[in-house]
Amino acid sequence: MTITPRTNYISWDECFMRMAHIIAERSKDPSTQAGAVLATKDNVVVGIGYNGFPRGIDNDAFPWEREGALHETKYAYICHSEENAIYNANNETKDCKMYCTLFPCNECAKTIIQNGITEIIYENDKYHEDPRWIASRRMFDAAQVVCRQYLLPS
Repeated sequence: MTITPRTNYISWDECFMRMAHIIAERSKDPSTQAGAVLATKDNVVVGIGYNGFPRGIDNDAFPWEREGALHETKYAYICHSEENAIYNANNETKDCKMYCTLFPCNECAKTIIQNGITEIIYENDKYHEDPRWIASRRMFDAAQVVCRQYLLPS
């Protein structure tokens, strides 16, 4: 009897997107849990991140509110999962691809482009029509960053 390799293994896309969802579970944010995985073209993970306050800041020190004046909401203080994956990569970002549970906002797009990341694989684009995400797509197009939606296997 000849033993052959199994054929029902998961793709790299599925593997890294699952990882993005797992790391998102570390988020303390009560309304949005986002995760990101940064991998080389050879599928080596170099960084992971989730959305949360910067290191060393107590999770009760700032608001988790979504509405109000900027300084009264989480948006003035939170680091996005994409940013944290880049920070955790120790400058190993050039020509990498990033797996994101959510399509990156305009601020993350700037950081992604500046760090030489060439491909974004995202799962959810729920803010597609928001001006910040329109700007994000425009910047990705101008910088020739490939963006593609990950679709769950059927």
